[in-house]
Amino acid sequence: MKLNPVVTGFIRKEIVQTLRDRRAWFVLFLAPVLQLTLFGMAISTEMRDIKLGAVDSPNDPVFRRLTERFYSSRWFIPAGKGGDPFQWIQSGGADAVLAAPEGGLTQAIQRGRGRAQLLINGSNVLKCQSIEGYARSILQESLDGEKSAPPPKPVLELETRILYNPQLESAIFLVPGVVSNILGILTIILTATALTREKEEGTFETLIASPAKPWEILLGKTIPYIVLAMLDGPAVLAVALWGFQVPMRGSFLALLAAGFAFVVTTVSVGILVSTLAENQQQAVIAGFLFLFPAITLSGLAFPVENMPLALRLAAYLDPFKYFVELLHNIMLKGGDPFLVEVDTGVLAVMAAVAMGAAARRFQRTLN
Repeated sequence: MKLNPVVTGFIRKEIVQTLRDRRAWFVLFLAPVLQLTLFGMAISTEMRDIKLGAVDSPNDPVFRRLTERFYSSRWFIPAGKGGDPFQWIQSGGADAVLAAPEGGLTQAIQRGRGRAQLLINGSNVLKCQSIEGYARSILQESLDGEKSAPPPKPVLELETRILYNPQLESAIFLVPGVVSNILGILTIILTATALTREKEEGTFETLIASPAKPWEILLGKTIPYIVLAMLDGPAVLAVALWGFQVPMRGSFLALLAAGFAFVVTTVSVGILVSTLAENQQQAVIAGFLFLFPAITLSGLAFPVENMPLALRLAAYLDPFKYFVELLHNIMLKGGDPFLVEVDTGVLAVMAAVAMGAAARRFQRTLN
């Protein structure tokens, strides 16, 4: 397919103008890789270095072995012994305090009532839930080892298997979502400043006065950023695959199609933003006004199913949500054909609607 010479000229001009500034090379190619590396290393749902205090009784070997198992795990570190446990938590000296029952845990187990108390700082709900889950696991394992006789075999045994991420590594879940955020931010912000830069430099009037048709100008403004984003995607994907060992169990072609539909959508949103803004500062602010709720509703940090009905309905209009689902589905699960086709089809419809809205607004701006 041979492109219109006018469109080709606009594409060449836009790419040269974008890449002429050396800072653009950093923004386009180096910054996304650095951002993904930093976010993947810093963002984690697993709690570590939890400060655990212990209040024990004299001659209590069971409780001492229990606290040693807490400290030998990968989650807890010592915060001290003795003193007032409530004061520890109130002052921030400890995130949780493990207290032995009166008379000691050893005697309590011998009496058949082995119960220890765990005080947790509940100001951070997610951290509190993680501490409780870790503690229950360690406590159950420790107390099972202290029983003199094995418990009777239960009538029903439940065997749990975790699929797709058996080690529960947070990077495997979070990094694909971060990939979508980086590509979305890059395309929307860069494209949003494309037309506003022309307005600030006084060359927008030249575009209006040129014999080029509006659709030719629009294609010349959108295609370069779609191409640059599609070139940037493999670099970010490489960091996810080899830097954080995120598996790629699905088809690269399916991922390419999903990424193309997503990039066209975000570029169209950027063009729409640029037609509404008068300068680059307004364009950047308006772009982030779209990005913040879009990223929040994507389901990366908060499950969409747990949101109120109004926000769930808004999330179904969010392209980030579908792209995050596609990345998880294709990379982690192998890509169920039906789900991939549905989500990619929704993204394609969104891309067409966003491009149509941007084209109408662009036409009015030229007129």
